[in-house]
Amino acid sequence: MLAAVVAVLAVTPAAAAPSVAAPSAASVPNAKACAKKWEVIGSKVAVRMPEGNKPVASPDSPVVRYLHRGDVVTSCVEALARTQSGPAYRKCGKDGHVWRIVRGGQVPATCLKRA
Repeated sequence: MLAAVVAVLAVTPAAAAPSVAAPSAASVPNAKACAKKWEVIGSKVAVRMPEGNKPVASPDSPVVRYLHRGDVVTSCVEALARTQSGPAYRKCGKDGHVWRIVRGGQVPATCLKRA
Protein backbone atom coordinates (compact mmCIF):
# COMPACT_ATOMS: atom_id res chain seq x y z
CA MET A 1 0.00 0.00 0.00
CA LEU A 2 2.78 2.46 0.88
CA ALA A 3 4.56 1.70 -2.39
CA ALA A 4 1.37 2.56 -4.31
CA VAL A 5 1.09 5.95 -2.58
CA VAL A 6 4.75 6.75 -3.31
CA ALA A 7 4.25 5.72 -6.94
CA VAL A 8 1.19 8.00 -7.27
CA LEU A 9 3.04 10.96 -5.72
CA ALA A 10 5.99 10.39 -8.02
CA VAL A 11 3.74 10.41 -11.09
CA THR A 12 1.45 13.30 -10.13
CA PRO A 13 3.91 16.25 -10.52
CA ALA A 14 5.09 14.97 -13.88
CA ALA A 15 1.53 14.55 -15.06
CA ALA A 16 0.61 18.07 -13.90
CA ALA A 17 3.55 19.74 -15.64
CA PRO A 18 2.19 19.48 -19.20
CA SER A 19 -1.11 21.12 -18.15
CA VAL A 20 0.73 24.29 -17.01
CA ALA A 21 0.87 26.53 -20.05
CA ALA A 22 3.72 28.88 -20.84
CA PRO A 23 2.83 32.59 -20.63
CA SER A 24 1.25 33.84 -23.82
CA ALA A 25 2.30 37.02 -25.59
CA ALA A 26 -0.82 38.77 -24.27
CA SER A 27 -0.02 38.01 -20.63
CA VAL A 28 3.60 39.20 -20.73
CA PRO A 29 3.79 42.95 -19.94
CA ASN A 30 5.18 45.12 -22.71
CA ALA A 31 8.39 46.94 -21.83
CA LYS A 32 7.20 50.04 -23.73
CA ALA A 33 3.74 50.08 -22.13
CA CYS A 34 4.51 53.29 -20.22
CA ALA A 35 4.84 56.11 -22.71
CA LYS A 36 3.13 58.99 -20.88
CA LYS A 37 5.37 62.05 -20.98
CA TRP A 38 5.01 64.92 -18.53
CA GLU A 39 6.62 68.35 -18.77
CA VAL A 40 7.74 70.25 -15.67
CA ILE A 41 5.95 73.59 -15.33
CA GLY A 42 7.48 74.65 -12.00
CA SER A 43 10.78 76.55 -12.02
CA LYS A 44 12.58 73.99 -9.82
CA VAL A 45 10.76 70.88 -8.59
CA ALA A 46 12.12 68.37 -6.08
CA VAL A 47 11.89 64.64 -6.72
CA ARG A 48 11.23 63.20 -3.26
CA MET A 49 11.59 59.67 -1.89
CA PRO A 50 9.05 58.56 0.74
CA GLU A 51 10.57 57.93 4.18
CA GLY A 52 10.62 54.44 5.68
CA ASN A 53 8.04 52.18 4.13
CA LYS A 54 5.50 54.91 3.46
CA PRO A 55 3.87 54.60 0.04
CA VAL A 56 3.53 58.34 -0.60
CA ALA A 57 6.03 61.17 -0.25
CA SER A 58 5.31 64.27 1.80
CA PRO A 59 6.54 67.85 1.39
CA ASP A 60 9.30 67.19 3.93
CA SER A 61 10.48 63.85 2.49
CA PRO A 62 14.16 63.66 1.48
CA VAL A 63 15.04 65.20 -1.90
CA VAL A 64 16.67 62.83 -4.40
CA ARG A 65 17.21 65.30 -7.25
CA TYR A 66 15.67 68.34 -8.89
CA LEU A 67 13.78 68.84 -12.14
CA HIS A 68 13.75 72.20 -13.92
CA ARG A 69 11.14 73.94 -16.05
CA GLY A 70 10.87 72.26 -19.46
CA ASP A 71 12.29 68.89 -18.38
CA VAL A 72 10.26 65.94 -19.66
CA VAL A 73 9.75 62.85 -17.48
CA THR A 74 7.92 59.56 -17.97
CA SER A 75 5.23 58.57 -15.48
CA CYS A 76 2.31 56.16 -15.74
CA VAL A 77 1.62 55.74 -12.02
CA GLU A 78 0.39 58.16 -9.40
CA ALA A 79 0.23 58.00 -5.63
CA LEU A 80 -2.61 59.60 -3.68
CA ALA A 81 -1.84 61.27 -0.37
CA ARG A 82 -4.75 60.98 2.04
CA THR A 83 -5.16 63.59 4.77
CA GLN A 84 -7.73 64.17 7.50
CA SER A 85 -8.40 67.72 6.36
CA GLY A 86 -7.16 69.88 3.55
CA PRO A 87 -4.65 69.25 0.78
CA ALA A 88 -1.50 67.19 1.25
CA TYR A 89 0.78 69.85 -0.24
CA ARG A 90 0.92 73.28 -1.88
CA LYS A 91 3.45 73.25 -4.72
CA CYS A 92 3.78 75.25 -7.94
CA GLY A 93 1.03 77.63 -6.82
CA LYS A 94 -1.67 74.96 -6.36
CA ASP A 95 -2.99 72.67 -3.63
CA GLY A 96 -2.90 68.97 -4.34
CA HIS A 97 -2.81 65.40 -3.11
CA VAL A 98 -1.59 63.50 -6.19
CA TRP A 99 2.09 62.61 -6.59
CA ARG A 100 3.40 61.33 -9.95
CA ILE A 101 5.91 58.48 -9.60
CA VAL A 102 8.98 59.15 -11.74
CA ARG A 103 12.47 57.69 -11.91
CA GLY A 104 14.06 58.18 -8.52
CA GLY A 105 10.98 59.17 -6.51
CA GLN A 106 7.78 61.19 -6.60
CA VAL A 107 6.86 64.65 -7.91
CA PRO A 108 3.76 66.73 -7.08
CA ALA A 109 1.32 66.40 -9.98
CA THR A 110 0.50 70.14 -9.80
CA CYS A 111 4.04 70.82 -11.10
CA LEU A 112 3.59 68.68 -14.24
CA LYS A 113 1.52 68.96 -17.40
CA ARG A 114 0.98 66.35 -20.09
CA ALA A 115 3.60 66.77 -22.83
